[in-house]
Amino acid sequence: MSIAARLATLRKQKGLTQQALADAIGLPITQIKRYEAGTSQPSLEAIKKIARTLRVTTDSLIFEEEELEADADLAMQFQAIASMPRKQQSVIKQLLEGMIIKYGAERWSSRLK
Repeated sequence: MSIAARLATLRKQKGLTQQALADAIGLPITQIKRYEAGTSQPSLEAIKKIARTLRVTTDSLIFEEEELEADADLAMQFQAIASMPRKQQSVIKQLLEGMIIKYGAERWSSRLK
């Protein structure tokens, strides 16, 4: 589901009209209509205001539910790491950060080719 569809669904679930949402976040109704039609993307500031008004997380507006779920194996590994001493957790975090940065750099460089 797109941001546009999630926004419209959440707004309706909360019983708000487009005008009420627009008034609550200080935007013109035409902008809310554009967001819900998918012809315009909300700014980060607008997303924050929308999330506060609808009482949801910004993640729930932006991401699909399955994008936020952790892999079961990774979840178990993270639980194991959580029980380790802080010093070992710090080392593991540094290793993970390095691998994530390396992966991101490889992805970007492959796109440029």
